[in-house]
Amino acid sequence: MKPLSKSDYMLFLRHPAWLWLKKFEKHKLPPVDDNLQAMFDAGNEFESYANRLFPDAVKLGFNNYSEYQSLTYRTEQEIIRGTKIILQGRLEADGITCIFDVLIRVGDKEFDLIEIKASTKSKPEHEYDLAFQMLVLEKAGYSVRNISVIHANKEYVREGEIDPVGITSITDVTMEVKALKSTTEQQLIEAFKLLSSGECPDLSPRYVNRIGVPKVRWFEDWMEIFTTLKPNDDPYNVYKISYPNAEQIGKLEDAGITQLADIPEDIALRAKQIAQIQTTKTNKRILELDKIKDFLDTFHYPLYFFDYETFSSVIPQFDLCKPYTDYPFQYSLHVLDSPDAELRHVEYLHADKTNPMPGLLKQLNNDIGDSGTVLTWNMSYEKGCNDRMAALYPEHADFLSQLNERIDDLMIPFSKMWFFDKDFFGSASVKKVMPVLAPELSYKELNVGDGLLARRMWTQTVLEGRHEANRDEIMDDLSKYCTLDTFAMVRIYEELKKLVEN
Repeated sequence: MKPLSKSDYMLFLRHPAWLWLKKFEKHKLPPVDDNLQAMFDAGNEFESYANRLFPDAVKLGFNNYSEYQSLTYRTEQEIIRGTKIILQGRLEADGITCIFDVLIRVGDKEFDLIEIKASTKSKPEHEYDLAFQMLVLEKAGYSVRNISVIHANKEYVREGEIDPVGITSITDVTMEVKALKSTTEQQLIEAFKLLSSGECPDLSPRYVNRIGVPKVRWFEDWMEIFTTLKPNDDPYNVYKISYPNAEQIGKLEDAGITQLADIPEDIALRAKQIAQIQTTKTNKRILELDKIKDFLDTFHYPLYFFDYETFSSVIPQFDLCKPYTDYPFQYSLHVLDSPDAELRHVEYLHADKTNPMPGLLKQLNNDIGDSGTVLTWNMSYEKGCNDRMAALYPEHADFLSQLNERIDDLMIPFSKMWFFDKDFFGSASVKKVMPVLAPELSYKELNVGDGLLARRMWTQTVLEGRHEANRDEIMDDLSKYCTLDTFAMVRIYEELKKLVEN
């Protein structure tokens, strides 16, 4: 059997079956999709800047399988030569192997170990990653002094060319990682036992993150895989409970409960879960019409249904921008000037390889008027974008401040559960509410059907100059997606009005 790699080990921590499937039935796992590949690309870009912190280092790495096979030998040769800093080397011992990011010699057989992560802070899962690397080094006959994570500095502001020192921060995690040594050794024993058993372990989501690595999204990731491996035609099965966790799923499975309607309240952990069970059991909506009516009565015409699409990256695209900060490149605006007026639509979609915000702000100032209620879905997002642009462009600060004062949140009746339908599945997302209140509309028919894809396609097409042959089609797809976001709000508003009027 091939040695167990660092990525193998991290899959095992996520869910034992994840590792088993990768080793023996990889075809059952979803391939790397374009969004995940974009994350890898962003990580590689950040790593290229972090590597500049070590100008005298010897960088190894590999470009093909043959180079990968020779990587361990080449790394050992550099260590024998006494090389001070090695980037992208590989070591292997006792059936485990890892490619490390940075290895710095501090003694004859003693090193500092550094991991490069394209996040804005060191995370607990990084410590488990590094604990595995430390164990590989120790089994290979070396000792590890200090252990750190280089990550993005979220306060970095771009001014001209990217500054490798400014855009990076380093966090020492030596104590945290060394404290995980015995845990790592025990988990490796279990991983090897699993791989030698010849039998796929239980796929249940109850076994996600068995050792409780803090603050990770592994459960949601596994649920996507689980639903393909264990398809269930019943839309109201227990795995559709809103925002579940592994412990809760385990209790439901132990109790033999398979239907949402059969879940007792002592197993439901959140108010939305209780409401979801109640509405599924009774097949009746929760409706607080007085509260909805009072909410709608606060609106003033003209009504503006408003939505931004944004770009963001670990390496800021333009001057004054920060890592992983959302900045608008597009908006859609449906306008209802009076209760009986004909609905009209205006939009902005930046099409040049330049900073989109100056042009967007100029047109928005003309399009949105200076009176009337501006309706968004999850208003903190649009308000946050406006606050950031006000700081970047003081000449627009008064306009953006006044705009924020006019913004209200059409999601409120749903997030506060004044309106709760079983087919929302506990979510207040517009993508869950729209199919119930406006079933004639659908994102599924669009080539661009979610914000993450919109961001990626705009960045690749406009900023990176890719997809040139399909550029016009992609820009049209982006327009259709953002337009549907705001038209969905119009239709939801209309349905809310009908409810309170009747």
